[in-house]
Amino acid sequence: MGKKIKKETEPPPKDVFDPLTIESKKAATVVLMLNSPEEEILAKACEAIYRFALKGEENKATLLELGAVEPLTKLLTHEDKIVRRNATMTFGILSSNNDVKKLLRELDVMSSVIALLAPEEEVVIHEFASLCLANMSAEYTSKVQIFEHGGLEPLVRLLSSSDPDVKKNSIECIYNLVQDFQCRATFQELNAIPSLLELLKSEYPIIQLLALKTLGVITNDKESRTLLRDNQGMDQLIKILETKELNDLHTEVLSVVANCLEDMDTVVLLQQTGGLKKLLTFAENSIIPDIQKNAAKAITKAAYNSESRKLFHEQEVEKCLVALLGSESNGTKIAASQAISAMCENSGSKEFFNHQGIPQLIQLLKSDNEEVREAAALALANLTTCNPTNANAAAEADGIDPLINILSSKRDGAIANAATVLTNMAMQEALRVNIQNHDVMCALISALRSANTMVQSKAALTIAATACDVDARTELRNSGGLEPLVELLRSKNDEVRRHASWAVMVCASDELMATELCRFGALDILEEVNLSVSRKNKFSEAAYNKLLNNHLPLKYSQTGYLSSSNIISDGFYDYGRINPGTKLLPLKDLCLQEPSDLRAVIVVNSKISDASPPPSMEDKSSDVGHGRSISSSSSLRRASKDKTSAGFGSPTDEKSEPSSGRNTALSKSATKEKGLRKVRGKKEEEKVKEEEEVTTVAKCTGEGSPDKEWYPPSDPDFCVYVYEVTKSILPVTNIKEQIEALAEYVAEKMGGKIPKEKLQDFSWELHISELKFQLKSNVVPIGQIKKGIFYHRALLFKALADKIGIGCSLVRGEYGRAWNEVKLMNESQKGVTGGLPPPEVYIVDLMFQPGRLIKLRSRESDLYRFL
Repeated sequence: MGKKIKKETEPPPKDVFDPLTIESKKAATVVLMLNSPEEEILAKACEAIYRFALKGEENKATLLELGAVEPLTKLLTHEDKIVRRNATMTFGILSSNNDVKKLLRELDVMSSVIALLAPEEEVVIHEFASLCLANMSAEYTSKVQIFEHGGLEPLVRLLSSSDPDVKKNSIECIYNLVQDFQCRATFQELNAIPSLLELLKSEYPIIQLLALKTLGVITNDKESRTLLRDNQGMDQLIKILETKELNDLHTEVLSVVANCLEDMDTVVLLQQTGGLKKLLTFAENSIIPDIQKNAAKAITKAAYNSESRKLFHEQEVEKCLVALLGSESNGTKIAASQAISAMCENSGSKEFFNHQGIPQLIQLLKSDNEEVREAAALALANLTTCNPTNANAAAEADGIDPLINILSSKRDGAIANAATVLTNMAMQEALRVNIQNHDVMCALISALRSANTMVQSKAALTIAATACDVDARTELRNSGGLEPLVELLRSKNDEVRRHASWAVMVCASDELMATELCRFGALDILEEVNLSVSRKNKFSEAAYNKLLNNHLPLKYSQTGYLSSSNIISDGFYDYGRINPGTKLLPLKDLCLQEPSDLRAVIVVNSKISDASPPPSMEDKSSDVGHGRSISSSSSLRRASKDKTSAGFGSPTDEKSEPSSGRNTALSKSATKEKGLRKVRGKKEEEKVKEEEEVTTVAKCTGEGSPDKEWYPPSDPDFCVYVYEVTKSILPVTNIKEQIEALAEYVAEKMGGKIPKEKLQDFSWELHISELKFQLKSNVVPIGQIKKGIFYHRALLFKALADKIGIGCSLVRGEYGRAWNEVKLMNESQKGVTGGLPPPEVYIVDLMFQPGRLIKLRSRESDLYRFL
């Protein structure tokens, strides 16, 4: 045997590195290992980083600072499954950090993460990839990236995964994604509703809750509601409500049901299956506030449909809602009040709440919670709209005080609703008086000054409803409410402008208020508004006309028309035609102007101050001149109204009246005047005339009495006219004869009858110029005009007719023409019973044949009115 030789081991090749086992205690070292080409090292490094990140947020921030995120993103697509799995797990944990999420968005890793959801990947990879997407989807930009990279489809597929964590992460991500309408539309196309309904059967509450939250979002769309109903989803939801052990899900279930009840088909389905009754019973008997609140919200949404309201009424939903008003939870009270507001559209429900519900709502108006007060006020606003019975019930429940208190609330909605209730109440006179007694006008001032257009609108409407009495308007004026009300006329909001115009129209019912409104610029603002086609409305036009009716000089100058109801009072003046937008100067300012070539301003005034000399009449007439015996227009109108219907005239009455009787009184007064002039000496007559002129001029210019109150220029002659027509024409019982007599009287005082062919020779212009020179003013009292044409005579006729109660209108034409229109019944209809034809309109001839009545729209009337 040979000698045994020991075999020596061969040394490793020189180019092979000897294995090295190391133990690292620094995260930075492990992060460096992420760049290793060895799969085993990569896998172990990822695992180590995963465990480190699990320990807390500080560690995640540390890894971010060490630059671990970027090399990890490259490992998501590694060929080795273990490396890929460990990198995905690390990503799932790191993605909960906001700074990490921001970096991931910049690195654009969505496509890589979504690729990990492929069916061939491990469940663990699915779990952490979906967790990463769930964390990322909380931010809008990431949601868009997930959707654009097609992430919704694999997530929906994973809802059927066997792993609960995968389901939980996937449904959480989907819940975030479907907040966007585009994602919801794609979700419907993927037919994901059945998968969601399956999740409701999960044994994990968090999965059930997320599934319900997702259903709550997608059922805002009608298509999703239809899919849910077609997949028997409502049955599942009702079963959950019936299961007491699932009461932690009931709130979310009711949110989904609330959306579904917007569809009438769903309501009918629930009603047929008994689900509707179960829902109401559940809501009424539950003791959990959030469940009660969501049940009431479900009723509210359904009640926007008329058929649903009808079904709810048949199920006596009102009892449930009244019960919920008594809840201790403010949220439930608010939801119940809102449901009552919606149910008010049903007349049967409205009637039910009259007996139950209104007292409870009135109590809620006194709540410390502003939202509760607002919701209760909204319910009362809807209950009392077009329903006097409910308005009375609210007042009987002592609702006026708390409603007025709410007008000072901090919530605009509460103020607007309270104002609406007060407006509805004020439709009844008894309640309106009650509201006025609670100082409602003072409370409305702050609402008028609100910056909210809805509050402004409702407050103005409330004023329009409550300012129907003089006392209420006085309170509004004294409280300083007119100025903010007038300012609302400038509003750019159509409804605010309309309601403010309405309120101004109501407030302008008496002269004092109209004057105050004009002082604050209401007339100018309304005029400007009405010039705009887009801003004007029927109420602004009506308000403007109402104010003009209390400012007749401006009305006549602008419109050239005064109706029979526009009574000319002392101080009226005819400036002539002015264009819209042109400001009419007050009479006082016009009196202070020097005479000019401008048209004379004609003033009507039957009052004489103590400083003026008496008119040239006998003692009796003189007393009249001082205003002691002249009848007011109102008393004369009452006397005129006392006339019998025979006053319209009949052939028999006309025959019984002497044909010369009307002229007798006139001729007597004329004789008296002539006799007085003969008795006077020439010097005395001139002296009196001079004194009258001086007095008149002083009156016009305001000289000699700068501290005294200003009065219009006195007109003794017009005072005589008023006295004479009162004495001789007012007693005539036949209205037609009154008109004829007055026409003859006016013509006589203005220069007499003028034949048509001699109209051009009638030198009235020289006469007016002489008066202006004598008075040293453009303002001429109408009584001093002895030679007048159409517009002088028509004005005098209207002024005197108003004094003795004869209804007539004054119309301005072109080229100095003006005329009076009167209405008379056809005498042939006297004694006829039944419906009478309307009275006929006549023009009164004051020029060519004074006293002649010409039918309107006849050839003769056209010749009189036009050149």
